[in-house]
Amino acid sequence: MSGSSFGKAFNITTFGESHGKGIGVIIQGCPPGITIDETILQKALDKRKPGAGISGTKRKEPDRPIIVSGTFKEQTTGTPIMIMIENKDAKSKSYDDIASIYRPGHGDYTYQAKYGIRDYRGGGRASARETAARVAAGAVAQLVLDQYNINIKSYTLELGGIRAKQMDDISEKEKNDLQCPDLNAALKMEEIIKEVKKQGDSLGGIVEIIVSNVPAGLGEPVFDKLDADIAKGLMSIGAVKAVEIGAGTSAAQMTGFENNDQILPEKFQTNHSGGILAGISNGDDIIARAHIKPIPSILKSQKTIDEKGNASMISTEGRHDICAIPRINKVCEAMMAIVLTDHLLRQKTLS
Repeated sequence: MSGSSFGKAFNITTFGESHGKGIGVIIQGCPPGITIDETILQKALDKRKPGAGISGTKRKEPDRPIIVSGTFKEQTTGTPIMIMIENKDAKSKSYDDIASIYRPGHGDYTYQAKYGIRDYRGGGRASARETAARVAAGAVAQLVLDQYNINIKSYTLELGGIRAKQMDDISEKEKNDLQCPDLNAALKMEEIIKEVKKQGDSLGGIVEIIVSNVPAGLGEPVFDKLDADIAKGLMSIGAVKAVEIGAGTSAAQMTGFENNDQILPEKFQTNHSGGILAGISNGDDIIARAHIKPIPSILKSQKTIDEKGNASMISTEGRHDICAIPRINKVCEAMMAIVLTDHLLRQKTLS
């Protein structure tokens, strides 16, 4: 399938479906000599795997990564790295009753329109299950970034209309399942999740990603701007519907004087640019926000049509998340790592 690859100097191609034998990724362009094993990948995958947290699906997948190629004696060799992750808890029978019905909010209708065939089991290729492969690739990318002390972190900024306000210490996010640094807001988020779950509905939210120690100079004018590739990488995640960089949409309400980051001898006075100017990193923290739509699989009855165009009703039963947050947080980090590694390796060709 075209469109399954991302990146130039550091390139990934993911493969597999939600209810197929497994999913995986092929990574090309990873430098040789980097220490890696399945344990490193597992730590990253554990942060997005299903079956954990108040908002998560009941599907239990161990997400055990298998490095098939590209390493020798736990060192990358510079050749393509292939990582496989088997599907262990797929229950395809859950989809038999709705095999010919298009689910609102899913890719059922559009995949059928494009290919004339679709895998209706859990969304097939369009499933969020595919993102496990991205997280594995992101873990490899982060190993490259570690050599330059580039650090990526994310947290839940908003969920179900509840927005975090107290964010002096982002590490506070580790004290709750929703990865929100504002503990009072996290409690309110948990309450709204419970209420919406009873209603058979779902929720969306906002994930903020912050990257520190980024060197100035990353990004390719004019069509491969760093912020453009970050936006593309994050928007390629199925549930993401909007991306902001720095001040984002609020910049439209500012004057030029307000929005400009004045330059002091030691640093920029502010960071409305989100660490990127003219599509090139300026050395400040890169700040991005991914806006996540509600999970489309809900118990509430909805109007739809079947494959023959007949009117129908659907209530999507099965094992589904109430909200993509916080599992999607790690996916956002992974895509950010992949973009930055790609641009870092491109920049090295100029030095």
